[in-house]
This record gives sequence, structure tokens and C-alpha cells, in this order.
Amino acid sequence: MAHRNLQIEQLDRRMARLEEASRDGAFPMGWVRAVRGALGMSLEQLARKMGVTRQSLMALEKREREGTIRLNTLRSVGQALGLRLVYGFVPAEDDSLRAYVDRKARDLATEIVQRTLQTMSLEDQAPSAERIQRAIDERAEEIRRELPKSLWD
Repeated sequence: MAHRNLQIEQLDRRMARLEEASRDGAFPMGWVRAVRGALGMSLEQLARKMGVTRQSLMALEKREREGTIRLNTLRSVGQALGLRLVYGFVPAEDDSLRAYVDRKARDLATEIVQRTLQTMSLEDQAPSAERIQRAIDERAEEIRRELPKSLWD
């Protein structure tokens, strides 16, 4: 379990660096066309460097704009432009992967404690609000530490 938590910490550090770059988002025209245009390179020139036709390069730029381009294709374009492709994931909702795990652990812990609470309430043994919160906190910590597969169900 410590190994997985270390992996999460390492990924969080790398994702934080990518997060800054991702804030600006992609170019509406696509990266290929943006770089090609900034360099003053024509479609024909880049197509020649890549060993493809002008029409193929136009189709490639269209696929990039539509989000259907393949990573190996982008990698090839990058090589032709003297660049290298970098890609990765950044958290969509939470600040970090750790925050995502924490939120999911708290959600699961709350669900588990609530199920237990329903049974106890039926038996007229409902604990105090403080005890319920402590039980959720303890269960969430256990889930964060163990990272069970059920966390992702």
C-alpha cells in the first residue's frame, strides 16, 4: 500500500507541472497548424518533410482539431518540426490525484457508515453526530491507506 501511495505522490508532482501548461488549453486551429504558421512553413513544406501529400497533411490538421488524431501521428509531426510530443493527464475536478483519492475515500466511508447507521437506527441504537463523523473520518483514513479496489466501483 505504501508503494501505491508513493506512486500517487510522484504522479501528483508530475501532474502539477503539466497543470500549469494545460491552463491555456489547445489552440483552436490545433498545435500543428499553430506551430507551422508561427514558423512560416507552408503545408507543402511540412508535407515534404514528413513524406506525405499536402492533402494528407490537411486531413491530419483537421483530425487534430476534431480530436481524432493518433498520438504516433502527432509524434511524427513533432519530429518533422524538430519538436517532441509531450502528453499527460491533469486532475479534472480536484487539485491533485491525492485530493481525488481523498474525496473518493470520504464518499465510500460515508456510504459504509450510513449503511451501518441505518441498521443501528432500526434497532434504536443511533450514535451521536460526533461519533458518526469520527467513524467516517476513521473509515476514510483506512480506505486511503489501503486503497481497496472497491474504491473505484
